[in-house]
Amino acid sequence: MSTIHQFPEKLAVLKLAAGADVPEWAESSSLFSITASSTETSLVCAGRSVPTKVPGDRGLTGFTLADPATSGTAGVLVDLLTPLAEDGVSIHVLTTFTNVWVLVPATEVERATEAWRRRGHAVEPAPVA
Repeated sequence: MSTIHQFPEKLAVLKLAAGADVPEWAESSSLFSITASSTETSLVCAGRSVPTKVPGDRGLTGFTLADPATSGTAGVLVDLLTPLAEDGVSIHVLTTFTNVWVLVPATEVERATEAWRRRGHAVEPAPVA
């Protein structure tokens, strides 16, 4: 199976207005992403400076595959997400060019890691860059 890396900092997934600019308080961390659609702008950033009035999910832990080359493999999302769905773990999923990111609420990290381990995945701290 796969090795999954767990990142230490807490992330936030936020909903901004359609066409919104990146706010000054948005800080990058292991993951920083802006996704815009016709109805919203979503921002994934470090959670430490996010104003409480901004709607979104805070206190998320990021996980990626240790070998990004496997992210494009057929069935990789099924392998990563099925154990979490079976255990009722809430998630946000984001893909970059080379990685699949699974964001899990801090309160559910232990359940998520145990679900992955039961399926044969290893979960390890992400290497320090």
